[in-house]
Amino acid sequence: MTLILTRSTIRALLADATEDIAAAVARAHRDLALGQAVLPAPPAMGLPGSDGAFLAMAAASATDGLATVKLLADLPGNRARGLPAQRSTVLVADTDTGACLALLDGAEITRVRTAAATAVATRALARPDATTLGLIGTGPLARAHARALLPGGPYGQVVLWGRTPEHAQSLATWIGAELGVPAKVLADPRAVTEAADVLCTLTPSRDPLVHGAWFAPGQHINAVGAPPRPDHRELDTEAVVRATVVVDAYDTARAKSGEILVPLAEGALREDDFRRELGDVLTGRAPGRTSRDEITLFNSVGVGLQDLAVARLVIDLARERGAGTEVDLTG
Repeated sequence: MTLILTRSTIRALLADATEDIAAAVARAHRDLALGQAVLPAPPAMGLPGSDGAFLAMAAASATDGLATVKLLADLPGNRARGLPAQRSTVLVADTDTGACLALLDGAEITRVRTAAATAVATRALARPDATTLGLIGTGPLARAHARALLPGGPYGQVVLWGRTPEHAQSLATWIGAELGVPAKVLADPRAVTEAADVLCTLTPSRDPLVHGAWFAPGQHINAVGAPPRPDHRELDTEAVVRATVVVDAYDTARAKSGEILVPLAEGALREDDFRRELGDVLTGRAPGRTSRDEITLFNSVGVGLQDLAVARLVIDLARERGAGTEVDLTG
């Protein structure tokens, strides 16, 4: 039987699982570093006359006993239709039998695993005395990051900015009311960058919003929001060059990250400058932060192995609670 889980069911199952999600994502990155998981770079498929792209994000894990493929549709034209620019569905198969175990809506899984990866990287790379969290972007991904980073964290305040002032103020109010951390809207990305000890960029920007000239010694930056396209980036070249770069997966970053590919094409970055993966840091195979004044950057493109890790968690929770719909695809 194949378990089908809708977005609302997945959201309900994961509502109180923030730390479990982070643990699952961290384990997945350790498994990748230790050779217990497989993560090829996803092919991107475009159609003539369309600005859309379709990515098949595959992964397999010996630890979880799963192979997954998430089909991600990145369709900027959807915004004019009032539809999400990105949609995705995750197919989950058993690695022993090949049976299709589940079919999952990808939106909530993508959102929470992305925020969890940021939280894991921040714990590994940021200075322990960081007290101010900066958010650039005010959409659902920003809320997911606030949930992943703030409860139980070291932050005494949040500073944020978004293109729409009303949305920015709404996010600040929500953070204060729901998460108990005072949040303030600032005038522009530069003000947020200069005020933050830890900065998260969470926008679908094509052109840089954040400049490396604004960075201060000891900052940690999470570049998260830009879609997996080689010409989209939130940080300028100086920002990447000034930082010690850690990627979620080298092959994916090398193929899909504008943060990496633009400076590489300019000759400002070398291949060896972005080979350090998050799993290498978590397993001690590579150093994370090495000094108090070092600027660290987690370049988060988002990888199918993170989807797999959260799929394993949500399937197990659904089985425990009797959630979802079972269908026989072979009947």
